[in-house]
Amino acid sequence: MTAEPFPWRAAMAFGFGTLRLASRDFWAMTPRELAAAIEGVSGRRAAPMDRAAFDALAARFPDTRPEGG
Repeated sequence: MTAEPFPWRAAMAFGFGTLRLASRDFWAMTPRELAAAIEGVSGRRAAPMDRAAFDALAARFPDTRPEGG
């Protein structure tokens, strides 16, 4: 499993475009500070579904093939 690269383009677009930060201020932020700023503007995102919740959802809505397929 490979890690996704950091989304620099999106981070810079948010920092410069939405927050209107000066370049100096943006690059002085830690990733945790940037995440807190994004959360302050966009709201808190829900946590990803855990395995138990996914299994329950899959059991409730199983993938099935149409008849004859």
